[in-house]
Amino acid sequence: VVEPSAEEARDAFSARRIIESGILAESGGRPLAKVIRKLREHIADEKRAIAGADAATRAFLLADFHVCLAEQMGHRLLCDVLRDLTARTTLAATLFQSKHEAGQSCAEHAAIVAALEAGETGRARQLMLDHIGNVEEALEADVAAAPAADERLRATLAPVALPRASR
Repeated sequence: VVEPSAEEARDAFSARRIIESGILAESGGRPLAKVIRKLREHIADEKRAIAGADAATRAFLLADFHVCLAEQMGHRLLCDVLRDLTARTTLAATLFQSKHEAGQSCAEHAAIVAALEAGETGRARQLMLDHIGNVEEALEADVAAAPAADERLRATLAPVALPRASR
């Protein structure tokens, strides 16, 4: 598993801001009904994962919202780039004990979609920039805590153990 440094995480967040704000800036005039429906379905999946106990699925879905948005907006070539960047920022958030709550990310995703649905692409773009900034700012890039980072990363990516009665 790659362990991004705090500097690499900052670079990944910067790249995400450039790409994702560009995608939203280019979104004017697209047929959004289908896009909005797919994004709302994705947010519903996020909410179910947040309500459940599977941290790995929750982290994946929250990051994948950004890939889903790019794909739905017709930017298929950027999907692989965003998968890599969101994976890096998700790992960084895990490594550096992000205080950005899953519920907050999901709510921010919903606000972005609501702005798109209202035809407010400029607002959606600003909300995306704010969201990425919020996640980045929530990172506690404390280098002294790095030895425990490996344990947090393994715990986040490990499958959830089933209760004994369910086995």
